[in-house]
Amino acid sequence: MAKASNTQSTVVRTSRGLSIAGTRITLYHVMDYLQAEWPPKLIQQWLNLTDQQITDVMTYIDTHRAEVEIEYQLILQQAEESRHYWEARNRDRLTAITAQLPKLGQEAARAKLQVWKARLGLA
Repeated sequence: MAKASNTQSTVVRTSRGLSIAGTRITLYHVMDYLQAEWPPKLIQQWLNLTDQQITDVMTYIDTHRAEVEIEYQLILQQAEESRHYWEARNRDRLTAITAQLPKLGQEAARAKLQVWKARLGLA
């Protein structure tokens, strides 16, 4: 029974979702690595987890597989929606910025304009 209570204290629900207590690491980070077929020992080293933490996390994931998988898929969907939003927003911004940039091949004309502005006292 001590194992279950220890697992409960290692895996906690925070504003970010299921997380490893005392860290900013979510179980969804661990799931990303598991989906990429990383072994738990390598995940442990990469995320700088203790033996107890990785053991508790893997036990929790195995015990609550359906719940964790549903939440993980939801997180992936939200991340994809966010990515699409920001790509569209940045595309619109990039279009606006590039419209303001001087066109290639107009350097000579711009240089002449600057000379005339300087002569007229506008530059």
